[in-house]
Amino acid sequence: MTETRFATCPLCEATCGVAVEVEGDRVLAVRGDEQDPFSRGYICPKGTALADLHHDPDRLRRPLVREGTGWREAGWDEALDLVARRLGEVRKQHGKHAVAVYQGNPSAHNLGLLTYGQLALRTLGTRNMFSATSLDQLPHMLAALTMFGNQLLMPVPDVDRCELFVCLGANPLASNGSIMTAPDIKGRLKAIQSRGGKVIVLDPRRTETAEKADRHVFLRPGGDAALLLGMIHVILAERLERPGRLALRGLEKLREAVRGWTPAKAERACGVATSEIEELARAIATTRRAVVYGRIGVCTQEFGGLASWLCYAINAITGHLDEPGGLMFTTPAIDPLPLAKLLGFDGGFARWRSRVSGAPEFGGELPMSVFAEEIETPGEGQVRALITSAGNPVLSAPGGERLERALRGLDFMVSVDPYLNATTRLAHVILPPTSVLERSHYDVALAAFSVRNVAKYSAPVFARGPDQRHDWEIYAELFARLKLPIGARLAAKAISAVGPEGVLAAALRIGPHKLTMAQLRDAPHGIDLGPLQPRLPERLGTKDKQVDVAPQVYLDDLPRLERAAQPAGLVMIGRRHLRSNNSWLHNSERLVKGPVRCTVLMHPDDAAQRGLADGATAKVTTGRGSIELPVEITDAMMKGVVSVPHGWGHAREGVRLRVATSVPGASINDIIDPARVDALSGTSALSGQPVEVS
Repeated sequence: MTETRFATCPLCEATCGVAVEVEGDRVLAVRGDEQDPFSRGYICPKGTALADLHHDPDRLRRPLVREGTGWREAGWDEALDLVARRLGEVRKQHGKHAVAVYQGNPSAHNLGLLTYGQLALRTLGTRNMFSATSLDQLPHMLAALTMFGNQLLMPVPDVDRCELFVCLGANPLASNGSIMTAPDIKGRLKAIQSRGGKVIVLDPRRTETAEKADRHVFLRPGGDAALLLGMIHVILAERLERPGRLALRGLEKLREAVRGWTPAKAERACGVATSEIEELARAIATTRRAVVYGRIGVCTQEFGGLASWLCYAINAITGHLDEPGGLMFTTPAIDPLPLAKLLGFDGGFARWRSRVSGAPEFGGELPMSVFAEEIETPGEGQVRALITSAGNPVLSAPGGERLERALRGLDFMVSVDPYLNATTRLAHVILPPTSVLERSHYDVALAAFSVRNVAKYSAPVFARGPDQRHDWEIYAELFARLKLPIGARLAAKAISAVGPEGVLAAALRIGPHKLTMAQLRDAPHGIDLGPLQPRLPERLGTKDKQVDVAPQVYLDDLPRLERAAQPAGLVMIGRRHLRSNNSWLHNSERLVKGPVRCTVLMHPDDAAQRGLADGATAKVTTGRGSIELPVEITDAMMKGVVSVPHGWGHAREGVRLRVATSVPGASINDIIDPARVDALSGTSALSGQPVEVS
């Protein structure tokens, strides 16, 4: 019998509602849920591929244990006993810091990993915690910590009431929004234009979003901080600042800091004309409902810390922070701040530094730029064992080939992952969790960055098999076997007893909307909790309940920007695609079919100077090595800039992904230098890498 079950697509940050048509244990079709009050029937191509992920013959169903150069299936008790024994041996012989953890960004889309998984992993007590955070949004979190008093207080554009949307280093039509949970962002941006507003994009590439914008301006990679300093200079010099009802601390310090950053000086650093800088600044300051939104291109560069701070600061000084149509804070059904403290996210910065190169910790984690060296370098605290969870760092972290060599030298490695991919093939044991359609879902993390207040719980579409484990159950069984401190074991046992739904129910009851699980179960399409509302100053974590627009950590970093020189020759940036999501959706035939997408985009003049024709194979080279991929010539690229997408490079020995290895592409991270970082935050500088193309 055919029936329809309703769920949420967990494959990106848009959280679209889906209607899954099933017959028995098969998915017949996936379509958008027209009754979902948030996504209203919108779905992107990734959502339709949920069926491919669930039925993928390459998806692992039982644990794998390495034997020599091959693998064998094992029972859960055998595999978990082996993992607990080996991890316990490393901890006993070398100390708790010898066991490292890496978490990929799918953790943020997973109820079990966000509740029990986080608590379990942090009870290990290791300082060698790593995640995709330092390859993504860390600078925004640092700005939230230093300006608003909590790393999770990241504001989002109130795009549904905005009149001027200025977009830096983001391509929401490809990403579906990022730290901006906004299904059908294309429709939402079009609505701005329909009500007489404007969308302006500044980017080194005329992206899919820029194509639909009212104006696109080429911006030199890494020039965001200089651009924003020039804009703030204009606003403060012309006395256009309007802080509104918020108390801002440090406004005079900010005025002094930008005094020398005239638009002409900013132009030399960012490539945007002086007149454009002045016009943009005045438009932002004088438009009633305007917002400046910066995303991954703002974060993952050598001045990502400064640029992220300035994105928030320009909204604050123009009265667009915590105001309708501006940059606002969500009021989610589950308040993430107390929950984060419960799960071990304590929000510190530079309380200790990495053992080898002295990189700062953030939120109890070290940046990925030091991951390989912490494995390679002997001495007390050397990483000797590793747990990877929902991540593929060999393809997602800079210096992928070096990291691969380092992982091969570990005493022991276990991966909680459903695939044999570029990273997990190096493990000694793989523990596969259930599929996304076999587990319940609630967007604890992403609802906190939603452009509208919503709540939705989805029961599993399918019951799990009798010999399957949810990822949180894997950690529960594993950590029950480890001899951890009694307090950690008791806390883990308590949460394990109630499961993710028990944590969810408790968090809902004490949340701002006082919802119950019964209410959520009775509303399978979700509950609309209304538009964003002003939440400051009571929400601030700063002692004086003021927004600090000039934290000293950023003022101290400005001289580094002053000294920066423009690189000669070509520089490389990444890019996203609507049919892709990092490295983990390339085993779906419907998502990878069609024209090759792992190409190097080049401006016609740059290609002609190097004798390269469209479709020819090019070698892209840095000091770390070379990759080869087809050339795609387009005037959508700024002169002097090339673009290569990330997440590809599946043609590695031992990978068991039949579709992905047939269209493997090349990994941009094999040639990105992990030593190139934002010296302030420790975030990897993935954008602006000098390259040669031949």
